[in-house]
Amino acid sequence: MRKLHIHSVKPGDKLARAVLQENGNILLGSGVELNERFITRLTGLGIDTLYIDDPMTEGLEPTSAVRDDTLKKATETVYKTMSTLVDQPVIRGRTIAPEMGRSFRKVFGDIMQDLITREDVLVSLTNIHVADGYLFQHSVNVAILSGIMGLAKGYNRNQLEELGMGALLFDIGMTKLPKELLNKTSPFTDAERAAMEKHTEEGFNIIRAQHDISLLSAHCALQHHERFNGSGYPRKLKNDAIHEYAQIIAIADVYDALTSPRPYRKRYNPSEAIEFLFGAGSTFFDLELIKTFCKHISIYPVSTSVLLSSGQVGVVALNNPLALHRPTVRILREADGTVPASPYQIDLKDENNLMIAEEL
Repeated sequence: MRKLHIHSVKPGDKLARAVLQENGNILLGSGVELNERFITRLTGLGIDTLYIDDPMTEGLEPTSAVRDDTLKKATETVYKTMSTLVDQPVIRGRTIAPEMGRSFRKVFGDIMQDLITREDVLVSLTNIHVADGYLFQHSVNVAILSGIMGLAKGYNRNQLEELGMGALLFDIGMTKLPKELLNKTSPFTDAERAAMEKHTEEGFNIIRAQHDISLLSAHCALQHHERFNGSGYPRKLKNDAIHEYAQIIAIADVYDALTSPRPYRKRYNPSEAIEFLFGAGSTFFDLELIKTFCKHISIYPVSTSVLLSSGQVGVVALNNPLALHRPTVRILREADGTVPASPYQIDLKDENNLMIAEEL
């Protein structure tokens, strides 16, 4: 399996991983042979990368953070709840969503069960979904990343649940914003930015209205745009005045947002996103939390196409937890453009004269 930019995909290539709709259902399944129509349609839906079957990368498969079935159920639950809230009236300033606590608690329990049983600690998010599903899939991804952080911090079961519920629901206030504001690709006016920033308080009010969800989970929605130096919103909190749950979710939120394709910019690759986070350490985020987060993120996930400093092209075959920037790479093309008689692998941690020059 090989991850390719959609512009490098050609008719006849077969999908190695499914493409998901906004509600978590499958749009195109694994094994589907692509044609021009499919490729054009996927490009129009905002998809910029695909996983493709490739004989030269046989046996290489990125480890998903959670099982496909868990991901599907989680996305369906988030989609159903948020879609319902978009049309639901506000009663006395609060929106009521029956069964929210129970259904989201089950979803996060399934996510944690998958994370706990993982053999490795490095996480890559491998799901491909249409752009219209960003809000729903983003919430699930943030919950997965936050769950990993909670485990790394040694949180107990109750703390993990509070964090997880807050992570799944942190952006629920977006459901009370005008759709045209959510879909806008040009810069916000001052009035539009002020309206957008209201989603933190809207989310807090929705969650705290639920009798079976912790108030600390509601504060994740309220505080996830606060920043360590006091430059965030809505209350310009600083340092430890921001609850640790909200700080964790803020880091996961920014990382997943950067590494997702958006209409107004290209996605960052994982290594670029991590560089951004480290650059924001002790300014926007707690540096120690960033260090913990980055220890569990695969900078170059398995199946990622890379260009080496030697001019050779390959695919990441294996990650080394002790040297995340220097994975093992399976060579698919030599520097002179020739294809090796059979693929071979180079362990970059043993080759000091080689480095990854670019992710393709």
